[in-house]
Amino acid sequence: HVSIGGLGDSFYEYLLKAWLMSDKTDEDGKKMYYDAVQAIETHLIRKSSGGLTYIAEWKGGLLEHKMGHLTCFAGGMFALGADGAPSDKTGHHIELGAEIARTCHESYDRTRMKLGPEAFRFDGGVEAIATRQNEKYYILRPEVIETYMYMWRLTHDPKYREWGWEAVEALEKHCRVDGGYSGIRDVYNNHERHDDVQQSFFLSETLKYLYLLFSEDDLLPFEHWVFNTEAHPLPVLHKDDGNKEENQK
Repeated sequence: HVSIGGLGDSFYEYLLKAWLMSDKTDEDGKKMYYDAVQAIETHLIRKSSGGLTYIAEWKGGLLEHKMGHLTCFAGGMFALGADGAPSDKTGHHIELGAEIARTCHESYDRTRMKLGPEAFRFDGGVEAIATRQNEKYYILRPEVIETYMYMWRLTHDPKYREWGWEAVEALEKHCRVDGGYSGIRDVYNNHERHDDVQQSFFLSETLKYLYLLFSEDDLLPFEHWVFNTEAHPLPVLHKDDGNKEENQK
């Protein structure tokens, strides 16, 4: 089972971020990341008949045309890695990030609550919609917001802030409860059925990425900070910082 969503996502993300955290000196991490992106494009990325780019999963020798909410982080990852891609691929990686962001926005927009399902499918005439009951829930996940934040920072296209605000309004309308925020059992239903759970990543990631989406770029700028897979900011280990320490000695 090969997936860029659950069980596999952080590996690909950390190949890129190990290189960025090393101030772009970790050549092994860089090569492994761009090799992986090439393989993802070849084997997993497909375009629907309606023109939506998605990342499928490989199961038992067959391609399953399903994309998980967790996989939506990859739009931001592709865009973040565009700067280090071969020169003829930089624009392509940004475009790939934008296409994934659009697909994930569609997965939100095609629900009644404007919040995305846990997974959505592209088969049997269905596009970016959950067809199984056990995939229709939303548990305050951050990955779509994460991609909006990266796409905003790297392109400043105002639609990413517009899409982020749509999510804020949906969260306030459907997820806010007396004790905080709750997940939703079925985002296609007319009436909220809360799961009465506020996941820890809602605070550490979803709200943090929303805050960064609407903040200035000099708040935790990418040239100095890398966010790990749980959105904790880690400092880029600049080469000149080491030289300063040596000089101070």
